[in-house]
Order: sequence, then structure tokens, then C-alpha cells
Amino acid sequence: MGAMTDMLIKLYDLPPGPAGAPSAGSPAGLVRKPIGPEHEAVVAWIQQAFGSRWASEARVALQNRPVSLYIAMQGTKLIGFACYDATARGYVGPIGVDEAARRSGTGAALLRAALADMRAAGYGYAIVGAVGAKEFFTRVAGASDIADSTPGLYAGMYRDGD
Repeated sequence: MGAMTDMLIKLYDLPPGPAGAPSAGSPAGLVRKPIGPEHEAVVAWIQQAFGSRWASEARVALQNRPVSLYIAMQGTKLIGFACYDATARGYVGPIGVDEAARRSGTGAALLRAALADMRAAGYGYAIVGAVGAKEFFTRVAGASDIADSTPGLYAGMYRDGD
């Protein structure tokens, strides 16, 4: 795989789609922000499913006021998350969906909820850093590549064990 670049999303020109609600046929029963008693369990789930870097970013998003992290639930089971203003202000992500729930509209619902929140807070654009799933961000949010953005904000980042 080549170098991952950053992408830009115009929040004032988002493609049509349900904002903050799972698309038709999605197994996600609810996309919402977690309440206080759920924070540690959410971080633990992210740590186990996606690793320490994404768990660190989730902690930042949960400490923001207002909280800048959404979760997707299927009944009482956590199946995904998305955050913004975690890596840096104006950045959306990371976004993670349980493997069994992928390709169900859950990731799109989570991304749309985060982007709608960013737009409501006054952001005109969102940046997706070091994108690994370009097709997803292009399809769901009309994202476009940012030229010369590698390694961008991540240059010199401490990577324990890398």
C-alpha cells in the first residue's frame, strides 16, 4: 500500500444522506454520544478492537466538551465509533466498526453524525488524516485528496513498538 494522504471534506457541501441515522438496512439500532458511565467501557472496547492509538484518540474525544465521539449500538452491543477533534481540531476520525457490522451503513451513519456535529459547531471543512479507506470517505462525504499531505501532522509521532 502507498503512503496514506489526508483528505478534505467540505461540510457545507455534503452529499445527501441521512444525518446521524443509520442508512436503510443498517444493523445499528442507535447512533449516539456515550454518557459518562460508558466512557471507560467504550475506550476498552476500542483498545481491544482497534489498538492503543485509536483508544488514545477516543479518550481525547470523550474529554472534549461537548464530547466529540459517537457510538453505534445494536441492542446492547457496541458495534462502532467515530470521533472528531481528537487528533487535532478540525480532524474527523478515527472511525471503527466491528468486523461483523461492516458494509451495513453503520460507518456511514457514524461519519455523518460526526460531520453534522462539526458543521453545527461552525466548521466549514473537516480533515481526515492518513486515510486508509479513501473510497469510503469519497462516497459518503465527497472527500478529496489534499496534495503533499504525507506524513502531515503525523511526522515524528512517537510509535511505541513500531
